Amino acid sequence: MTIAVFPGSFDPLTNGHLDLITRASKIFDQLVVAVGQNTSKRGLFTTAERVAFIEETTKDLPNVSVRVESGLTVSFMRSIQATVLVRGIRNSVDFEYEQGIAGMNRTLDHNVDTVCLMADPQYQFVSSSLLKEVARFGGDLTNLVPPVVAHAMIARLEGEQ
Repeated sequence: MTIAVFPGSFDPLTNGHLDLITRASKIFDQLVVAVGQNTSKRGLFTTAERVAFIEETTKDLPNVSVRVESGLTVSFMRSIQATVLVRGIRNSVDFEYEQGIAGMNRTLDHNVDTVCLMADPQYQFVSSSLLKEVARFGGDLTNLVPPVVAHAMIARLEGEQ
């Protein structure tokens, strides 16, 4: 049985993330979505909120689970006996970044293989910073994030003003 991990901050969870989760869930026996904290960014949502969004939007995918991780992803993977790391690539910048991360992870644990899935073209431009900007100025998030996330983003960002 192959256990794969799809790590990220998911702040916010996007339809691009959901597309990758759905596609990866068809490839691997189990997919663990590992919610981490990006220490270089100020978060919009708490870890618990992000976990809840992912659990709500993936409830129809029986082989997908959500866990919180801190520390090295390869250490987390070892703890759950996962051997595949799933990453999404939107563009050549992502490829360069992911290539370096994959090399480091392979050095840290030679049992970890990285599988990169190309982002669906309709999501290649989506980033958390762009989404936050669109939400701040009342733009339409309908095709970019799940409805539960759109409502939460609008409420949260209205509270900041």
